Amino acid sequence: MATNQQSLLRQWHMLRMVPRAPLKVSARDLCERLCAAGFDVAKRTVERDLKELSTVFPIVVDSRDKPFGWSWLRDASSFDLPGLTLPEALTLTLVEQHLHHHLPPNAVDALRPHFQSAARTLSAVDDTAPPRAWLDKVRSVPPQQPLLPPRMDDECQRIVYMALMQDRQLRLHYRKRDADVPTVYAAVHPLAVVQRGGLVYLVCMFGCYDDVRTIALHRVQQAEALYEPARRKPGFDVDAYIASGQFGVIAGAPITLRAVFTRAAGEHLFETPLSGDQVLTPDDAGRLHLAATVPNTRSLVWWLLGFGDGVVVREPTNLRDELAGIAQRMSRAYA
Repeated sequence: MATNQQSLLRQWHMLRMVPRAPLKVSARDLCERLCAAGFDVAKRTVERDLKELSTVFPIVVDSRDKPFGWSWLRDASSFDLPGLTLPEALTLTLVEQHLHHHLPPNAVDALRPHFQSAARTLSAVDDTAPPRAWLDKVRSVPPQQPLLPPRMDDECQRIVYMALMQDRQLRLHYRKRDADVPTVYAAVHPLAVVQRGGLVYLVCMFGCYDDVRTIALHRVQQAEALYEPARRKPGFDVDAYIASGQFGVIAGAPITLRAVFTRAAGEHLFETPLSGDQVLTPDDAGRLHLAATVPNTRSLVWWLLGFGDGVVVREPTNLRDELAGIAQRMSRAYA
């Protein structure tokens, strides 16, 4: 291979080895990594390459402390060869749109240049190109009335996510729904983050207590990640916690729901069952008789009310009586 080709390949590998600020790497470390990758290069050559490359690419040296460290500027465009393909750009764009609240802040920061590259790649093609047009052809629609999400403090979210990822305690200033002054929680032990619709919840424990609680992240007004390690709850599983009905607001132990649906109201339950043990039986009148074990939650009540006169609850009796009382009060309100 010609010398200029060897230099080009070495410099390309070198640029890929330089981290994004605030991380940095010394010329000595780069030299060792390049040698491990099969390049016969001296530290002085690496230093010369870095200086030359810094005149073309947004890489900078931190000369405040020795050994000097090199890094890409934090907001520099991503560097990679080959460039993003259209399917890759489409995938990154969809990740940015739909998974933002599922990613830890450092992952979002690391991916931001790639998100920007994806946007540039898609903007460079005609709107009718299949990958670009796909963005205008696919939507996710909530099954209930859509609501505008509350405003959430980005810095508070970043700190909470970082503490969750690093298993560190948090100190939070949390404003409850009807409170004028925030409550200060001096020791919060984060366990998980759950997104429900447009709301993001922190699943956690407070202080020395072992009961698991949830707080709405948009009500956090100040957050501080402490250096003390967070406690873990033995046996805690976020999927089991969700399946127990906690985010539907628990009203009691699981119940066996028995109800009669009109065909139009209940037909979707054939394809999307309410539970694993659901039994849905049609009768001669065209109605559907449902039996299913479900969490006893307020969400269940709201779900049943959404069918109006398309469903009649038979059991349990207390749920039937509650819905009947709501229907009577609604009738009087509309009279």
